[in-house]
Amino acid sequence: MIILGVLGSVSVKKYDNFTHTASEQILTTAVYELNTREKLLWVDMKISIDGYTKDDDIYTALDTNVGSRLKWTSGPNIGGGTLHCESASRVLTRTPSSIIEAAKWQ
Repeated sequence: MIILGVLGSVSVKKYDNFTHTASEQILTTAVYELNTREKLLWVDMKISIDGYTKDDDIYTALDTNVGSRLKWTSGPNIGGGTLHCESASRVLTRTPSSIIEAAKWQ
């Protein structure tokens, strides 16, 4: 019985660590997704007839919904926000786009 109790407590701890690591990976992937969307919008604007106008126009067109398991508790706004996934969260800042590069979430 003692051995089963010890094994059970170790496995619960490992499971909690595993789910936290998975949540962190989901957040990392979400940041990558936001950056990819920013780049696509920026390139689309650059090759349009009007060309690059301003960062506000790109942010307005940006879809910040990156999944049903992810929730914004602060923001998102043009300067960033806080993104949560179960037991993990990440405070993100958004560097604005310019005529020479796309905005970046980090």
